[in-house]
Amino acid sequence: MKTLIKNGLLIDPANRVQAKLNLLLEDGRVAQVTRQEPPADQVIDAAGRVVAPGFIDIHMHEDPVGPGGRIENAEDTAIFNCMLRMGVTTAIGGQCGINQYDPADYLDLVDRFGAAVNVGMLAGEAFFRERCGHGDKYTPVTEAELAAMERELARALDRGCLGISYGIRYSPGIDRRELERTAAVCRSSDKLIAAHLRSDAGEIMDAAREFLDVGRDLGLPVQVSHIGSMAGFGQMEAFLRLVDEYHMNGLRVSCDCYPYYAFSTALGSTTYDDGWLERYQCGYDVIELSQGKYKGRRCTKEIFDEVRRDDPECLTVCYVMKDSDVDLAFSHPNVMLASDGIMNYGQGHPRAAGSFPRLLAEFVRPGKISLYDAVARMTAMPAEKLRLGRKGRLNVGADADVVIFDPERVADRATFEQPTLPPAGIDCVFLGGCLAARDGKILRGDLGRSVRG
Repeated sequence: MKTLIKNGLLIDPANRVQAKLNLLLEDGRVAQVTRQEPPADQVIDAAGRVVAPGFIDIHMHEDPVGPGGRIENAEDTAIFNCMLRMGVTTAIGGQCGINQYDPADYLDLVDRFGAAVNVGMLAGEAFFRERCGHGDKYTPVTEAELAAMERELARALDRGCLGISYGIRYSPGIDRRELERTAAVCRSSDKLIAAHLRSDAGEIMDAAREFLDVGRDLGLPVQVSHIGSMAGFGQMEAFLRLVDEYHMNGLRVSCDCYPYYAFSTALGSTTYDDGWLERYQCGYDVIELSQGKYKGRRCTKEIFDEVRRDDPECLTVCYVMKDSDVDLAFSHPNVMLASDGIMNYGQGHPRAAGSFPRLLAEFVRPGKISLYDAVARMTAMPAEKLRLGRKGRLNVGADADVVIFDPERVADRATFEQPTLPPAGIDCVFLGGCLAARDGKILRGDLGRSVRG
C-alpha cells in the first residue's frame, strides 16, 4: 500500500531539512520525498502540520509481562500505548538497571506478538545482579557472582540488547570493580552504557565523575539518564560544564531529560533512604502518593513511614526540582528528550503520556527552544546515539515511522491525577508505513517490532 503525506512542513534534523515536501511511504519505508504528488492508495493532507520522523524515547520503563507470557497491553493503562498516542514510534526500555523480564526474551515476545511501538532494550545490570545470586542491593557482589554477571550480560548483548543500564542509586553496593567489569562487556561491540547516577543534588558532581570515568577509561559511549532529576536542584550549570569537559576530552557522552519539574520513584527505593530530607532540604510534604489508599495525598511523616513499610512499591511524585535547571538542560545542545516514563497499571507520573507533546507546547511555543531543535532532540539525536541508521530520519530508504502534529495545538493533557490521558494535536502516527494512531486513538496496537543492536 502506498501512502502520500502532502502539504506538510517536513522537519528532518538528521538530514538538516525543514521544507514543504511530500512524503511517499511504501512497503514499510520512505519511497520518495518530492514536491510532486505521486499516485497513492491513501492520501493524508498535512497542510498546517509538521511531518517529522517518529519520536524515539531513549529512556522509558517497559510494560510488565503477564502470567500468560504476553506483554501487558491494556489500551488505557499500558505504557507502550501511552508512547504511541504521543507520537513515539520507538521506545528503549530496560533502564536504571531494571528489567521487567529477561531483556532478550522480551524482544522475542515483541516480535512474536507485536507491540504498540518498536521496542529496544538495555540489559539492566541490577536485574542480572539479582539473577546471578546477589539479592542485597547494599553490598558488593562476590567474584563468582561478578563472573556470572559478565557471562549473562554478554549473552544479552549478543541477542540484541543495545547496551547496559545501571541504577547505581538503586544498588548502592555497586563498586568501581563491578562497574568496570560489567561495562567492559560492551567493549567488543562498542555498545553504550547508561546510568541513573549514584546520587543527586549536592552530591551530583562526584556521582557523575564516578560513571564518566568508567566510560572514559573503557572508551565507551555514555548516556547520563534524566539529568533534571539528578542535577535539577541548583547544580545544572556546573553539571553541564563537567559533561562538556569530558566530551571535549574525547568521551562520547550525552544526556537526556524530561520536561517536568517533579520526579517519580517508588517510596521504598533508596532515593528515600535516611538523609533524603537533608539532601533535598525539604519536608515530607514534597511527596505526593500516586496510588494506594493515599493516592493524591501529600505525605506526612506518619504516612511516609506507613507506606514505606507496608507498600514500598507505591509510586510517588516528588516536587523538589528547580524549573530553571530543567529549562537550562533543554537549552544545552547535548541533551535529548526522554520521558523516563513508568506506569504501574495506569498509575504514575504524567511524563509517560505527555513528555513529547509537552516539550512542543511548553518549550517551543513560548520560545525557549526552536521547533527544529525540539524535533532533533526527539528524533535525530537519540537515533544517532543508539546507532539506529533507518530511524529518526525521513530520507528515501528510512523506516516509514512518521508523526504528524499541529504545532499550534499540540499539548500534553496527562496530569498527576490522570497520568494516561492522551495529548492533543498529534494527528497521525505511522509505524512501518501503516497508520497506527490518529487523534489520540490507537488503530493498530501490534505493529511494533524489536529494535536490536
